[in-house]
Amino acid sequence: MKNLLSAIISVIVFSSAGFAVDNSSDNFTIPHDFSYGETISSQKMNENFQALQELLNKLIKLNNLIEEKVETKYIAVGGGGTILISSDGTSWISRSSGTGNTLQGVIYENGTFVTVGGSGTFLTSTDGNSWTERSSGTSNQLQGVIYENGTFMTVGASGTILTSSDGTTWAERSSGTSNQLQGVTYGNGLFVTVGDSGTLLTSPDGTTWTSRTSGTTRTLFGVTYGNGTFVTVGGEGTIRTSPYGTTWTSRTPGTSRYLMGVTYGNGTFVTVGTDGTLLTSPDGTTWTSRTSGTSSHLNEVTYGNGTFMAVGGGTILTSPDGTTWTMSNSGTSQYLNGVTYKE
Repeated sequence: MKNLLSAIISVIVFSSAGFAVDNSSDNFTIPHDFSYGETISSQKMNENFQALQELLNKLIKLNNLIEEKVETKYIAVGGGGTILISSDGTSWISRSSGTGNTLQGVIYENGTFVTVGGSGTFLTSTDGNSWTERSSGTSNQLQGVIYENGTFMTVGASGTILTSSDGTTWAERSSGTSNQLQGVTYGNGLFVTVGDSGTLLTSPDGTTWTSRTSGTTRTLFGVTYGNGTFVTVGGEGTIRTSPYGTTWTSRTPGTSRYLMGVTYGNGTFVTVGTDGTLLTSPDGTTWTSRTSGTSSHLNEVTYGNGTFMAVGGGTILTSPDGTTWTMSNSGTSQYLNGVTYKE
């Protein structure tokens, strides 16, 4: 918008400078560069300039409206550094992230929004409108980020695990694996992270990690905790559950689609995946397929402010109960990989 305003102002200024005045006839002569020496009246020129000025004023007002800060309740992030914010989960506005790297995960805690992504990208914001780049200390892709037990934590490629007390300064932890880590959660006094080839690690403090047997070699993309149960989801309809994070049991979801994200809220587990797959469960054991209303891949789901929210291929879905879903206009065709909320 600002570039458009500058262009219009330039046209007015340079066009005005190029007109020649015929004092004897009170006419303007447009140079040959414009229209082959056509002569028009000064009255007509004034009318044109007044019309341009009115248009310029309207564009300035529109620009001010667009740039107005919005109270951020929800944030979705994705490809090409996409950041979308919303005050109600329905109407979305794009914000500049300052990066072209893909953003994979986002969280709000401790008064700060934190988003992570490709090439070790780390951005923070206090309001969701303006973002500041931070040093993560790694060039590895970062996949997921959480805040639990007084600790920000992010995981990613080559077994990367980083922790921070403030979301600004980060320390690298040894995971004991070189596999890519895809998701992380906390529950029952335990951090759990999952990843490629069925990788599953646990830690009581985020510093010392122990490898666990997941019972699968498929990639595990998401993990959550709720109702006294850890649930992890992954490739080809994989679902595993555990009460303590140490011993895991296979569950049958009734789909072979890739399950990319999982959350818990309002007494319900919700998992999402490829081709618009959406399943719910009261206990993590028995799963029911729901109609999402989209065939787009869904990458992540969260629950907050009394609302489930799922994001994917330019798609944003909301639901009060995990059963009935409504699609919102995201305004982007970029893949959305992460979503969070501010209470």
